[in-house]
Amino acid sequence: MQASVRLEHNLVSVEGEHDVHAMFELFVPQPPDAAERPPLRLALVLDRSGSMAGDKLEVAKRCAAWLVGRLRERDELALVAYDDEVRLLAPLSRGHDGRLVHGIGSIWPGGSTNLSGGWLKGLEQLRRAPSAGPRKILLLTDGLANVGIVDPEQLVGITGGASGGGIGTSTIGFGTDFDEDLLTAMADAGGGNAHYAETPDAAPAIFAEELEGLTSLVAQNVALEIRPRPDVEMLGVLNDYPQVAMTDGVQIQLGDAYGGERRRIVFELRIPRLAELGVTLIADLVLRYVSVGDEIKEHTVTVPLAANLVSAAEAKTADADLEVREEVLVLKAAQARRQAIELADDGQYEQARIVLEDRVHDLRAAGLAGEADELDRLAPSVSPAMYLSRGAARKSLRYQARNAQRRRQ
Repeated sequence: MQASVRLEHNLVSVEGEHDVHAMFELFVPQPPDAAERPPLRLALVLDRSGSMAGDKLEVAKRCAAWLVGRLRERDELALVAYDDEVRLLAPLSRGHDGRLVHGIGSIWPGGSTNLSGGWLKGLEQLRRAPSAGPRKILLLTDGLANVGIVDPEQLVGITGGASGGGIGTSTIGFGTDFDEDLLTAMADAGGGNAHYAETPDAAPAIFAEELEGLTSLVAQNVALEIRPRPDVEMLGVLNDYPQVAMTDGVQIQLGDAYGGERRRIVFELRIPRLAELGVTLIADLVLRYVSVGDEIKEHTVTVPLAANLVSAAEAKTADADLEVREEVLVLKAAQARRQAIELADDGQYEQARIVLEDRVHDLRAAGLAGEADELDRLAPSVSPAMYLSRGAARKSLRYQARNAQRRRQ
């Protein structure tokens, strides 16, 4: 994988203290030969509670059948359905196994939502599978976890534990009654994707996106460590990825990497007043990942970050890196979505609207009309009339914020 890093302002005045943004960029090459990819091991965990009755469940079943039909001969899938009880409809089986098709046909709506039980049954199946190649749980629900483990911290904790053992989790929320904070947090902890299907029509594209990603998987457990030099202070990361504090910096957990994608991580450092002129190392960035393919291998790449310390007069003449500046504005707009959610949850609807509109102004001033228009369309969603607890307006804000802060180009 190709990694690089650059500052928003490469020339920094030696005379004073500075807060600077840096952008780490990662380009993931296409897999050498898609025909030789490692086999997939998946557990599809479907909510069949009473609220899924009708179009939602029928679409989910059709998507499951589509997924089975796209599996290669060596790929394996387990099928789990849950309401207040959990049913293993088909153990981990090859795509041509008739038990999968029969299991899909046997799914009917039931009672409550034992989300934890369904997820744990999927985990049980994947733990038995070889660790070579992707292992992932695809969890679909339209409601709140109200049977089994219902505490969000516990659910997120066990998802993170499974991810540490090489089993990821992606979540799909259906409709307007599920807990978006829980499902996005589980996906974060599980190193997977979080999808929102406001209507059943959105589900087929989500399944296609998940399968496309899994079949182009290049690396797993991708992590970026930012290690500032002792006199440089780490101020924060603008992206929304799980972070782990280290004695000499922070580790950002990026999850899986897919062929052809480009990731950008923006962070802010405080550079103190330094005595020396010239190019000075201010941080080391350490990229860690496990390659997937014929050989499962751990990799470590170190990328130094340096600033060119010059006189104040020379620093004033330097132009900013526009790509870094634009990325900063886009990520701050995503943070504004999160802040607006917090304010609206607290009943401060007018303040939430102002937060969004301020960022719209910043985006337009920078010439980012598309991003500004998208955010502008969201401003009315934080009005009291539209912002309902756990409703579509909140979900749209939540998922848009997450996707913007993790966008893959």
